[in-house]
Parts: sequence; structure tokens; C-alpha cells
Amino acid sequence: MFFKFLSLQIKTATRSPMWQKNLALNLVIGFFLLLFALYLLMLGLFIHKIMNEMLPHQDHLRVFNGILLYYFLGDLLIRFLMQSLPVLTIESFLHLPVRKGTIIRYMIGRTFFDVLNFLPLFILIPVTFTIVIPHEGGMRASLWISTLIILVLSNNLLVIYLKRLLGVKPAVVGVLGLLFISLIVLDRTNLISLSGISSKGFDYIMHHPVLALLPVCWLIFTYRLQYQFLSKHLYPDEMQKKKAEEIHDRAESRFLKSMGLTGSIISLEFKLYLRNKRTKTILYMAPVFLLYGLIFYPQPIYHKQDGFLLFVGVFMTGGMMLNYANYAFGYESGYFDGLLTKNIDFNRYIHVKYYISVLICTVFYILTIPYLFYGYKILLINTAMYLYNIGVLSFVLLYFATFNKKRIDLSRGGAFNYQGIGAMNWLALLPAFILPLLIYLPFRMSGHPYMGIAFTGFLGILGLFFAKFFIRLITKSFYQRKYIMAGSFREK
Repeated sequence: MFFKFLSLQIKTATRSPMWQKNLALNLVIGFFLLLFALYLLMLGLFIHKIMNEMLPHQDHLRVFNGILLYYFLGDLLIRFLMQSLPVLTIESFLHLPVRKGTIIRYMIGRTFFDVLNFLPLFILIPVTFTIVIPHEGGMRASLWISTLIILVLSNNLLVIYLKRLLGVKPAVVGVLGLLFISLIVLDRTNLISLSGISSKGFDYIMHHPVLALLPVCWLIFTYRLQYQFLSKHLYPDEMQKKKAEEIHDRAESRFLKSMGLTGSIISLEFKLYLRNKRTKTILYMAPVFLLYGLIFYPQPIYHKQDGFLLFVGVFMTGGMMLNYANYAFGYESGYFDGLLTKNIDFNRYIHVKYYISVLICTVFYILTIPYLFYGYKILLINTAMYLYNIGVLSFVLLYFATFNKKRIDLSRGGAFNYQGIGAMNWLALLPAFILPLLIYLPFRMSGHPYMGIAFTGFLGILGLFFAKFFIRLITKSFYQRKYIMAGSFREK
């Protein structure tokens, strides 16, 4: 049955009218994947020589084992953002004599053939022969590589389970995300050493074969999680019932209702983000924006590069707002014609989008305040960039959004998805990252860097005083271009 299901899905894909349109794109993606695999293979073949030059007096196997835990945590994050869920049109089989368990096993088994499960092997297999076997011998090397392959497959099953669980119990996934972030913070602040835990853990497994049962048990556990979840949520009527319950539970609050049209628009914006795949993918990336500072702030060398810290400040306090405001009308392209037929005050409509942009920036600014731990200058820069984002950048992005003519398919994931992104969306990035630097540099060159930071924040405050004027300009541009946008959004 596995091969019958596979054959049917291949025929469904190749007979689709989109197959010919996507063929060239798939060939290009396949070429780059092959090229990336070759790079990984070369790295795996020569990593022992690289270590000989960079770490001549250290145990190479211990060093490599020390980075494995970082890899598996990073692998979880990348898979969560990029890996698609396996799907099967089950309605065609539920009335046929096909066991429910057979369908579930096929859907789980298909995930083992994901490309992300094979890419690590291009490094791990060469490392087994060049580092592990000369150091520990063939038996322990076999145990080592088998353990890693089992953990890669466990990551695959765990991520798919979490992505399915997100639609049913998002709070559970949120708690796990906080634990993930806590581990990174504890490691970065040297309260725990993930490198040390990783090195000792994989070393113990090689020297105590009975411990290899732990990864096997973990793989079985993740498999059972998937199996039990799918067995409970396989039938279409169950899925539709759950979806109806979720929509009912997310009814508008009294507070939003009391705000009239403004509250209704805010409620609709929130629902749009929570119910569509592409916008939900962006929400998953929110922790990435917040953790971006941990890459640079702990390094003293970056504290002397104020211009670069401006970029980090804009990104952390305004990255999510940029994703929202830059596509403010593109996300609504599927029902933009319906909006134009309603008796809506579009000046207030754009006001609401501005308020949401400010709210997003404010939330992320508050969450970046703990970076004060790395110095008062970090807080000063982030505050100035926050003011710049809400007083300058938000208006610029909403104005550029009125020139958007690309329809966005919200049913497709957002990670590395450039569908619906046009030239104007890329041009909008210039005032986000280049303009603050251009404002700051003259002050820096004249020997007054803090005045440059303060002046950038002052421009944001000035923009807030002229908010109504800027929104009128955006509204005027919207009225001039709304039919052009509507016509473009109809093109699929």
C-alpha cells in the first residue's frame, strides 16, 4: 500500500496544471540543492584537515561532538520554519477497504525521505571515516553514526508533530519554544555549557553501548506521538469540527467591539495572521528577531561599531513590523475587491494599520529591554531605532505598500517563499536599513556619535507629531492606486 499511495501522489503532482509551470523552478532548486550537497560533502571530507590547522592541539572528535547538540537544536528550528507537513487527500480512501493505520503509517513513512534528513549525511559519513574510525575504531564509529542518524529522524518526527500540535494546542508549542530560548540564553550567559554536555554525552554513548538505547527509545516515542495524533485527527469531519470550535473560541473581545470599526479591523487583522499558513510562519519567526542580539551583543568587538548596532536595533524592534507594513495590502489581495465594495472610511482603515505597526514595534521594544545587561548604549540605540521605526519607517512602508501589485497566496508557507514579493517590497528595505546609517554617519565623522543616535530618535518623535499629515498622504496614494492594485491582485 505504501508504494500504491506513493504512485498515486506522484501522478497527482505530475498531472496537475501547475506541474509544467513549476518544472523550471523545481529544476533550479534541485540544482542548488545538489550544489549545496556537494559543498557539504567537501566539508565532510576535509574537515579533519581544517581542524588540524585551526585546532592543532585539541581532540578533534571531542570538538566535533561538542557542536552536535547545537546542530540538533538548530536543525529543530530550521525544520520548524522550512519543513512542510506531509499531506494526503484522505477522503478518497476512507470509504475504501484501506486500514486507517496503513494511511497513517504512509504519512509518517513519507517524512523519512525528506531532503533535510539526507543533507547531514554528506558531512557525518565522511567524518565517520576521517575522524571517528581512526580515533575509536570501527565498532564505536558504527554506534556513533547510527545514533546520529536516529536523532536526525527523531528531529524530523518531532518537528512535524509540533507543527501539527500548533493548530490544536498552541500554548504547548509556546512553552516548548520558551524552553528552547531559555537553553540558548543560559548557554550564552555561561550558566550552562551545551558544548560540554554534548561532548560528554556522545562520548558516553560510544563507550557505553547500552546508552544507545536512549536515542532508539526517543525515536519510538516521537513515532508514537505522531501516530496517536493522526489517529485522533484523521477524519475530515473531526478536522472541520475542531476548526469551527477554534473560530468560535476566538470571538472578538468586548474591548475590540467597543472600538467600533477600528476594533473590527484590528480583530480581522489578527484573525488573518492566525488562520493562514504564510502569516503564521512569520509569527513563528518572532523569537528569531528577539534573539538576533545574542549573536552580536556578547561580542565586545561589535560594541565599537555603532553603525552596525543601528542595523541590529532596527531589525530587532522593527523586523516584525516591516513584515506587516510592507505587505499591508498584499496580504488582503485575496479579498481586496470585497473591501472596495464596503462602505469603509479608508483613512481610518490606514490609521488602524499604523496603530498595529506601532503596537508590534512597542511589544518588541519592551522585549529587547533586557539587553540592557550588555550596556546602556544598547538600550539607547534600541530606543532611538524604536522611535525611528514608529515615527518614520512605518509611514514609509505603508506608503510603499500602496504601490504593491503582487497577489500573495496566504496558503503557502513564508520561509524562503518569494511569491508575491515585488520590486517595491525590496526598495522599502532601503529606508529600513540604509537611511538610519546615512543620518548617523555625518555625526560619527564629526566626532559626535551619540548625537547621531539621538537625532535619529528625534526624527521619529518629529514624525509622530505629523502622523495625521503622513496618513493623509498614504490615504491619497491609496485612493489613486486602489483600482490598479485590485486589477493586479485578480491575476493568479
